[in-house]
Amino acid sequence: MEQFDTVILGAGAAGLFCAGSILVEAPGGAGRIAVLDHARAPGEKIRISGGGRCNFTNLASAPDRFLSRNPRFCASALAGFTARDFVDLVDRAGIAWHEKTLGQLFCDGSARQIVDLLLHRMRGCELRLETRVDAVDPEPGGFVLRGPQGALRTRRLVVASGGKSIPKMGATGIGYDIATRFGLDLVEPRAGLVPLTFAAQDLDLCRPLAGLSLTAEVVHGSGRGRTRFRDGLLFTHRGLSGPAILQVSSFWRPGEPIIVDLAPELDLSAALRELRGQGGRVALGTALSRWLPTRLAEAVCAELGLAGARLADQGNAALDRLANRVNRWQLRPVGSEGWRTAEVTVGGVDTRGLDSRSMQAKAVPGLYFIGEVVDVTGWLGGYNFQWAWASAHAAAKAIAAG
Repeated sequence: MEQFDTVILGAGAAGLFCAGSILVEAPGGAGRIAVLDHARAPGEKIRISGGGRCNFTNLASAPDRFLSRNPRFCASALAGFTARDFVDLVDRAGIAWHEKTLGQLFCDGSARQIVDLLLHRMRGCELRLETRVDAVDPEPGGFVLRGPQGALRTRRLVVASGGKSIPKMGATGIGYDIATRFGLDLVEPRAGLVPLTFAAQDLDLCRPLAGLSLTAEVVHGSGRGRTRFRDGLLFTHRGLSGPAILQVSSFWRPGEPIIVDLAPELDLSAALRELRGQGGRVALGTALSRWLPTRLAEAVCAELGLAGARLADQGNAALDRLANRVNRWQLRPVGSEGWRTAEVTVGGVDTRGLDSRSMQAKAVPGLYFIGEVVDVTGWLGGYNFQWAWASAHAAAKAIAAG
């Protein structure tokens, strides 16, 4: 049976980066390292991310941009390897990049450049693709991994197998199975950064507007648990999508409402009253289209029975009702599109069983969990890649030191 010093399960962002980081932290003394994956190619989620240009980090990465049952768990790893640290690697590799809104960094060229960077960095490690692992068992001094290709031994095992999102890319629950096998708890995994779906009465408005986009603010929850995101909103045949909806989907739970402000920079009631005072002979839909896309303005007026109505003929109550519909549109999603289109998994291996500085299981020496398999989920916009880099670096540093 083959013997390794470290086996990393998963050739995605976290797994590839961990392998390279072990070599960097312990050059010449890292022992034999293998990265295993059942996929045909490494880094497939990197390759398709960011429209093929890979939103590889976010300059605003901080613990408050991540969801977890323990919100402070990620702080140590994020401080140990920052967004600027990864940018330095990208710069040294000669990869051109640009910043979009909200600190999001993308390659100027292809996401494949990031995959190539990671593969170059881990030269000296063995990469074994199309290699499935079905079971992991403990043995004195390490672990035995078993699969169709046979069995192998390792002193240390790093689980970087990801979550359940995008199953067409080969996502499985093997990481959760391993965690459970070794006595770690799970925070129930659920789909995150995913379009929400809606009931028939809401779809009656959304479907005719499919393809229309605008900047909106979406609010979920109340009090200290309130979250709000101002970003793009997209009408689709299934309901609503776009960055603002994807962001709030990670917080939303079945049965809960959301509130959408279609004109977040505007007190629409006051604006309509002011315009009415200037004459108001214009059609209400035409007036509303000053601030909303024309199709949306007309659809909202029609929904409220105001199609063709003149602004001058509307009393304050009617204008308030229209403004409430635009600035405080309350919706109750009936579900989400699920794992098929989810960009990330919310939940995963419970952080209470992990050391935040090393990502090692507290009760199982030599067993590490990094990346998406852990109950740490970032906002949309490069945060989840930064968690992959940071958690991988934390594990690699601990492995090299041990």
